Amino acid sequence: MSGALSGCRSVLVTGVSRGIGLQIIKDLAKKTERKALTIATVRNPAAAEELQRVAKESSGVHVVTLDVTSQASIDAAVEEVSSLLGAEGLNCLINNAAIDGDTDLEMVTAEEMLKTYECNTVAPLMVTKAFLPLLREAATRGSGMGIHRAAVINMSSVLGSIQLNSGALVRSKCYPYKASKAALNMVTRCLAVDLVTEGILCVAIHPGWVRTDMGGPQGELSVEESVSSILSVLAGLSEKDHGGYLDYTGKTLPW
Repeated sequence: MSGALSGCRSVLVTGVSRGIGLQIIKDLAKKTERKALTIATVRNPAAAEELQRVAKESSGVHVVTLDVTSQASIDAAVEEVSSLLGAEGLNCLINNAAIDGDTDLEMVTAEEMLKTYECNTVAPLMVTKAFLPLLREAATRGSGMGIHRAAVINMSSVLGSIQLNSGALVRSKCYPYKASKAALNMVTRCLAVDLVTEGILCVAIHPGWVRTDMGGPQGELSVEESVSSILSVLAGLSEKDHGGYLDYTGKTLPW
């Protein structure tokens, strides 16, 4: 990793009980040269035993309760995070929390569509909106664009690409998941348009097909490989990437 986000003073990651989110916290925690605050948010901290172990071993990791589908929980998390950050603001928000929705045309229901959309699309927008004052505070303390100043990183998927919904990707029939990630990409572009004048970078990232509980055992990447690459990409983001849709190598994906 290129400095493991060494220029970033504070990072908040949602959905860190397992998989990619947990690995991001692990990687940031083990980089001793990175004197910064890592805020790990999870719906049920008591059940996240591995996360609790990481936090206990690293003074820079703080665990905060956050159910991204509950506005009351979001508001409480903002209050707690504000007290941790003080006047510095938040440099980087990584909206990672998501659920799978692997359902084909014959089996898909309105309830599953709405549940997946709520978690994967609406929640990242509401979380970003709630933490926007902290991102804006951080943005006043720097110049240019990047995680050194203020950034919103939405964890998307190549399955959200409308153009690529052909060939091999057609075999994945997951209506709820594909639709929710395509919508998240639009949310990212909308945020990019609204926040550009304030210097807050907004980017959608595809982490690759990762061997996690969500990605399944056939994934092409280990969670360690994916996160290492993601953090390297994040460290190099700048104005040219604002509003972009990138994969874990930094390659631009088609919408």
